[in-house]
Amino acid sequence: MPEKTIKVGGVEVGAGKRVTVDLPVANLYTHTNLTMPVHIVNGRHEGPTFFITSALHGDELNGIEIIKRLLKRVSPKSLHGCLLAIPIVNVFGFLNQSRYLPDRRDLNRSFPGRETGSIAARIANLVATEIIAQSNYGIDLHTGAINRTNLPQIRADLSNPVVRKMADAFGAPVAIDAAVRDGTLRQYASREGKPTLLYECGEALRFDELSIKAGVRGIVRVLRVLEMLPAAPPAKIVVAPTYANSTTWVRAPISGLITTICRLGQRVKSGQVLARVNDPFGEVEVDVVASVPGLVIGRSTSPLTHEGDALVHLARFDDSREAKATVDDFYEAHGLDTNWG
Repeated sequence: MPEKTIKVGGVEVGAGKRVTVDLPVANLYTHTNLTMPVHIVNGRHEGPTFFITSALHGDELNGIEIIKRLLKRVSPKSLHGCLLAIPIVNVFGFLNQSRYLPDRRDLNRSFPGRETGSIAARIANLVATEIIAQSNYGIDLHTGAINRTNLPQIRADLSNPVVRKMADAFGAPVAIDAAVRDGTLRQYASREGKPTLLYECGEALRFDELSIKAGVRGIVRVLRVLEMLPAAPPAKIVVAPTYANSTTWVRAPISGLITTICRLGQRVKSGQVLARVNDPFGEVEVDVVASVPGLVIGRSTSPLTHEGDALVHLARFDDSREAKATVDDFYEAHGLDTNWG
């Protein structure tokens, strides 16, 4: 458990206080100081410390809005423990509406970083030493890459019982037992013994209201199950995630123009047509078919493709009907039409 006072970037924040601290990253060649803002909500009551990070990829915006709305809902008076929230980790990428940093490095392949390295290494080092080191749990918020959109989903090490408990509480329709990649924030946090979820939702450079609402509600539920926030009355619709056995991408058989037929959350059969690829003259048309049965959890949003490009992301389940029912419950809980075919 943390002390009543928490210290970030040399700034001490007492119990019951809310402060924003700008962590210095580096000086750009414009003589501009690059800083990373951290919002600290230190609860009046003792409890664990929970980190929330967003925009490690600068073009992924949903998480920024999720953190903004979450901070409006969380009061130091009712919080047990401390929240360390970084809405924009990759400030440079955010300013340039880019996934990457100036040297084209992927920040989410740079952990734990080092103090005297590249900008990517320095940002990763700051997050590792100032935020993750002081935390007990965390969640990292992401969207699909450019021209890709994702069904709201949790990716995590589900063999860890604490992580599984957090994933259950979050209430995304799909949870994937996903292996960690070298250099990611989630890999580093997990290695340091900090149970961490990764929430994927929507697409880059867009706000998606469903994904944002689900993200805010999901984090609040996780904080409640960790006893950092008071319990709430039972919801009318309780969504327990379905756990995917595996995932696979269906790729473009030829280069051309795409007509996508499937939707996010749709249940598909093996061999079902998901999209069609045409040449610009309409003389050649090739079906893109599902290689396995399952649910659509991600897809390309671009009308253009090259042969071999990833087009549709499918998740497999023990019972795909049950998984589809969970997705329908999820949409209904957020007030959306569940007629997905």
